[in-house]
Amino acid sequence: MSTPPLPPASPQSAPADSPPSLIHRAPGGDLGEMLEVSMGPHHPSTHGVFRMDAVLDGETVVKLKPVFGYLHRNHEKIAENTTYLGSMPYTDRLDYFCSLTNNWGYALAVEKLAGLQVPERAEYIRVITAELTRVVNHTCVTGFLLMDMGALGTPLMYAFREREKVLDLFESLTGARMMCNYMRFGGCRTDLPPGWIEQAKKVTSEYTRFLDEFENLLTTNEILLARTQGVGVLKGPDAVNAGITGPVLRASGINYDLRKVDAYGFYSSFPFRIPLGDHGDVYDRYMIRTLEMRESIKILEQALTEIPDGPVIDPKAKLRGFRPKPGEAYGRIESPKGELGFYLISDGSPNPYRYRVRPPSLINLTLLEEMCIGQKIADVVVILGSIDIVLGEVDR
Repeated sequence: MSTPPLPPASPQSAPADSPPSLIHRAPGGDLGEMLEVSMGPHHPSTHGVFRMDAVLDGETVVKLKPVFGYLHRNHEKIAENTTYLGSMPYTDRLDYFCSLTNNWGYALAVEKLAGLQVPERAEYIRVITAELTRVVNHTCVTGFLLMDMGALGTPLMYAFREREKVLDLFESLTGARMMCNYMRFGGCRTDLPPGWIEQAKKVTSEYTRFLDEFENLLTTNEILLARTQGVGVLKGPDAVNAGITGPVLRASGINYDLRKVDAYGFYSSFPFRIPLGDHGDVYDRYMIRTLEMRESIKILEQALTEIPDGPVIDPKAKLRGFRPKPGEAYGRIESPKGELGFYLISDGSPNPYRYRVRPPSLINLTLLEEMCIGQKIADVVVILGSIDIVLGEVDR
């Protein structure tokens, strides 16, 4: 005896105990329902106080909205009511992994505004500290990416062990491990202490061995390959149209690096290549950062060997009573996360009339939904981790 077919599900039926706001009817169909999941704002893997509102069809993401602003600290308005020099320590707090590159971007904008020249030795010091910062950032984001995949211990602790060696260099140079407040308009706050170059050379030479071991541990790991290849794909034209910069852009095959484009800070004196990806997925974003660390080591080895003697700040730079002539300037650098820019307008007073930050973390977040649609919910945090954001820079 045959069993009669079940009647079709009623379009009005829904679990009685389901919150109405979490249930979404599948578009164009009667049998499916969508589930809205709010990840955050205190999710342990969202790299700060950040929320993602995802709409799921089963485990597949069909819509995702990034929600930020929880960490807003009024950075730009504070700077417009503070002296130019007084804002330098605030830049440390934008991307707290990369305070020295934050200092450099801001100093570059003010130097353009005031027409200051930076001595050659100071330019070398800036390059050295910036590339050490890039190495630290990329090492840490790789450890965090593996933690997002579920590797809760070894990769992150391995990365942080090497990070400590570079932070020791920063502390001996600037007096602080993370909030360095080291750059000054027209140069650097202090010269290198005795023995610092030798210690930096030692850390740099040992970093190559660490990168070899780190790559052997991760690059061909079958779990990493399965979780990253073909996941979170970002096409090059889409990245360009959205203003994406940094390793995320280069992983999509776009050859754009401000160290080459603008050749600021004597970067034209150092031969290095720009690694590019082929697929624009999470794996390419991981590999680009790994290859960029090796290029940073090459720059560091040359800069530490060839650094000249001389002053570290322009003698014409006035730190007290600093009043640039009326005008405007935009200074930008290739920070570890992308283009970090500062736009300043001077009205001749001790404070900027307008102070605006172009943060790469915020801009690079704008295509998060496009990277996540069609992916599984378990991959969303991995995709977010591959973008490499810091909420201090996103919200400001």
